[in-house]
Amino acid sequence: RWAIQRGTSVLPKSTNRERIRMNLELFLWELPEPLFNLLNTLPMQKRMLEGDIWLNAAGPYKSYEDLWDEDKSSLSKPVVRIPSCVGTASGGKQLYATLNTGQKMPYVGLGTWKSKPGEVRDATLAALKAGYVHIDCAEIYQNEEEVGDAIGRALEEGIISREELFVTSKLWNTDHAKGDVEPACRKTLKHLGLDCLDLYLIHWPVTGNKGPQLEPPLEETWRAMENLVEKGLVKAIGVSNYSISKMQALMGYAQIPPAVLQVEIHPYFRNDDLILWCRGKGIHVTAYSSLGSPDSASMFENRKNLPKLMDHPVVKEVAASSGHNVGQVLLRWGVQRGLTVLPKSVNPSRIASNLQLFDWELTAEEFEKLSTFEEQFRMLDGSFWLHPHGPYKTVEDLWG
Repeated sequence: RWAIQRGTSVLPKSTNRERIRMNLELFLWELPEPLFNLLNTLPMQKRMLEGDIWLNAAGPYKSYEDLWDEDKSSLSKPVVRIPSCVGTASGGKQLYATLNTGQKMPYVGLGTWKSKPGEVRDATLAALKAGYVHIDCAEIYQNEEEVGDAIGRALEEGIISREELFVTSKLWNTDHAKGDVEPACRKTLKHLGLDCLDLYLIHWPVTGNKGPQLEPPLEETWRAMENLVEKGLVKAIGVSNYSISKMQALMGYAQIPPAVLQVEIHPYFRNDDLILWCRGKGIHVTAYSSLGSPDSASMFENRKNLPKLMDHPVVKEVAASSGHNVGQVLLRWGVQRGLTVLPKSVNPSRIASNLQLFDWELTAEEFEKLSTFEEQFRMLDGSFWLHPHGPYKTVEDLWG
């Protein structure tokens, strides 16, 4: 079934009647995305039939490399690559990922970070009118009341129903103590004008304390997050800006597993290992800064000299060959990797354009070009959370 889902014909061989029959029972089911991708990432790559019986010192094939036109040693090197796994939809309608809670999460949401006061209300309303059904918010963005005004108006005018809408918000660093988590969530719900969040994330594995240990510990915060689910204040919980090691620790004590991890992902920072780890655990991944966070340079002194992803010649080349703008190309690349993306804009035409991703797809060649940038770096490296006294003294401490 794995081979068929990759688009290849298969030729199973058997002389056992029952096995012959079973080998044909492949078309009423399919491997779910996490399992399909696990099978795509076995680190050892080796032919069962190497063709060495055809090798001869006199030629024409003197070596394995002569016969197969490839370096045999390269096959044993682990290759981490996220395959293209999300196609198109009839009529270009929004596509959805299924969370481990059973919820359907849209692959595209409106990002609201860095939207200026007075702008995000109109941007949110424009997005809902354009067909968005997913809004990504956070307490620290300091604009949830405006987002709530727009949602309220859209619900009142019948632009969207609450059942169609998927709203995410995030717990800020200063509210990690078990007694602060619920009040913070209720404050967000009040600002948004909602009774329940579809998804609530721990924004950073950071609390602001100075010292060798993170206080309060992340386990305490997660327990309080789980309590929100039990009280019906949120439907799903997850985290943002966690590394694999922090995810492993979380899975060790979580009674309710995280449904979503939101992290930085774009061609300059593919984050392949983390994505594959999450898929193996049934955790959906949301990508932020899908366009390369083009305005981060103006916000963070140590990021001023980073190249701009949207100006990369390969991105422009793929945009030209696909007939779409560079923003759409970068967003489609993320969606095609099975990620939810969160483009941010306050321009109504750009907002609409960023949603036009589901009636076309990148070719295999275009997808591969965007997936193989040698230079890899974060736009937001989290260095603003470092302190000589800890708990994070270096970037490696934060992301390790």
